[in-house]
Amino acid sequence: MGDSPKSGVNVLLVADPGLPTARARSIQDDLQELLDEEFSPPITLNVQTAMLRLRPDNSLDLSDAVELAREYGSPDAVLLLTEIPRLDDGHPLIAEIFPDERIAVVSCPTLGAFFSRRRVLDTLMACTVRLKPTSEPRDPSMFDRSWLRWAQSPDGNDHSTLRARRFTGGLRTVLGMVAGNEPVKTAPRLSSALAAAAATGAFGIFYNSIWVMSTYLSTPRLIGVGLLAIAAMTAWLIASNGLWDSPERENLARVVLLYNLSTVVTLVLCVLVLYAALVLLILAGGLIVIAPEYMEDVTGQPPVFTRYLDIAWLSAAMGVVAGALGSSFDQRTDLKTLTHGQRERQRKYTEEGS
Repeated sequence: MGDSPKSGVNVLLVADPGLPTARARSIQDDLQELLDEEFSPPITLNVQTAMLRLRPDNSLDLSDAVELAREYGSPDAVLLLTEIPRLDDGHPLIAEIFPDERIAVVSCPTLGAFFSRRRVLDTLMACTVRLKPTSEPRDPSMFDRSWLRWAQSPDGNDHSTLRARRFTGGLRTVLGMVAGNEPVKTAPRLSSALAAAAATGAFGIFYNSIWVMSTYLSTPRLIGVGLLAIAAMTAWLIASNGLWDSPERENLARVVLLYNLSTVVTLVLCVLVLYAALVLLILAGGLIVIAPEYMEDVTGQPPVFTRYLDIAWLSAAMGVVAGALGSSFDQRTDLKTLTHGQRERQRKYTEEGS
């Protein structure tokens, strides 16, 4: 009699530090449940955190994943969830199957920032089924999405890729990269900039020329002043901290563009948070310090709430331009983990130094 078919499936999920690990941990139970439904027991799922390295030519280095797999008894499927945005002929590369190594690489940013939980689960399951961890036939199409297509290698082996459309996939990738940069956690790193801007913006409370100017500026102009201040501070932070990436080779131009777009959007969101906080601080101070009768006497306008808001808005813009441009990120901030471009260089340094 022949050997009986192998029962059970051993799956190893390895995620990059940061958002990929957070997503991997959050879906671990759901992924375990899907594996239990799809394959015969026993099902083993291990989740680990490790940084997927890049070679100096920007290709993936799977050697660490292979070594880690050996520590877990050579799993039937190794799933790598990385924050590296990958491209294939200009298309965002969502997933890639390496059948010889029994490894699948899934790019977390290409799945987007919103409603990505289901996308991550479906993509990981589709990769697992395509790695054929058992001899039992499985239909991987049940985990496919209508707007995505798997492409088989032309040489006839089981190497396959999952690509997104150029435009919509590119936009989704940028948003996913912004989520990976975690702007909510980055904003507090601008505390020194907020302090400098608040110190300058506070002058708007005590100098009535700012009151008069805000009264005679139309709402579109006030909004324009605020947007100009936000743009100026964003540009300064990028330039002063060296956060703008340049492609080392022509074939990397598109992926570097994604890095730069995600950096700009991340910092704009951070500065927006700072600007909003500054407006609220100055507004609260103005409501306490500026007497309504005195404001009416100076501006010749009724001291309604919107007058205080206009003063706070203009003062915040002045504070951002005059104060925050002279500051940068806190010295304790580790810029190597701030943006995707910085973290990619860290991966390369690790590779080159090994």
